[in-house]
Amino acid sequence: MKPKIQPLDIERKLPENSYIVSKTDLKGKITYANRIFMDMACYSESELLGVQHNIIRHPDMPRGAFKFVWDTIAQGKEVFAYVKNLAKDGHYYWVLANITPDRDINGNIIGYLSVRRKPSSQAIATIEPIYQQMLDIEKQHHAKDQMDYSIGFLVDALNSQGVSYEEFILSI
Repeated sequence: MKPKIQPLDIERKLPENSYIVSKTDLKGKITYANRIFMDMACYSESELLGVQHNIIRHPDMPRGAFKFVWDTIAQGKEVFAYVKNLAKDGHYYWVLANITPDRDINGNIIGYLSVRRKPSSQAIATIEPIYQQMLDIEKQHHAKDQMDYSIGFLVDALNSQGVSYEEFILSI
């Protein structure tokens, strides 16, 4: 069960040249967490292993963003995403995540590997209002439809700029 954490408006910054690494099974349960992940999220290894990765989901993150990520990696593709995470102590931290399918020797997806690094302040300033709009859209719709409307907004916004999701994320 995900703990109830009161988010604080206090940012913890990932140190330069540091990488958060985690692995999950196909259902999103953490099977590996490196020391930097544990330090940034303020969880011990025993608190993370076997737990859903969304234990660090910040309420400022739209559900549609995660649906987009899951839909992409389930198709066997890698994805880049800016993510605001919530640490156990209520602090938040931003990352640029690269999530890739983890495959066995036969090419079957057996889980997912995520490597996260410190994003630029410009990228955060660009993505935050988009995520806020997605959250606002989600609040206007019934729970079962929220993510579809949220993703629809994102896709429409990118199409209007003539860029793909990946082009946009890697350009900011």
